[in-house]
Amino acid sequence: QVQLVESGGGFLQTGDSLKLSCLVSGQPFSTYTMGWFRQAAGKEREFVGAVDTSGSARSFADSFLGRVYISRDNAKNTVYLTMDKLKPEDTAVYYCAAHVGPSLGVTRVRHAREYDYWGQGTQVTVSS
Repeated sequence: QVQLVESGGGFLQTGDSLKLSCLVSGQPFSTYTMGWFRQAAGKEREFVGAVDTSGSARSFADSFLGRVYISRDNAKNTVYLTMDKLKPEDTAVYYCAAHVGPSLGVTRVRHAREYDYWGQGTQVTVSS
């Protein structure tokens, strides 16, 4: 059973930086392509970015380019999302997700349907 637990959300201010963590149980984590999504109230779930199994390749949604970074530590079964220059519109529930099937490459896992397991999400609220 694969379980994902996000942490690091909370209340932040405009201009702050954010770092979220996602601890994944289930082996082998190093074979999972990992993604981050977010969902604001009343909106559809939105792709933020993904990282490949080794951490050497990444893909980001265009709207986040230059503001986000995704990394992973396979020894700790953890994937991270950092986001800079936060704005109130970044307020959302942030989810990590695992693609555990055959590797598709980070450019082919930009949709929620490509992911097999999801965390419960962590709320991020950015005040103006």
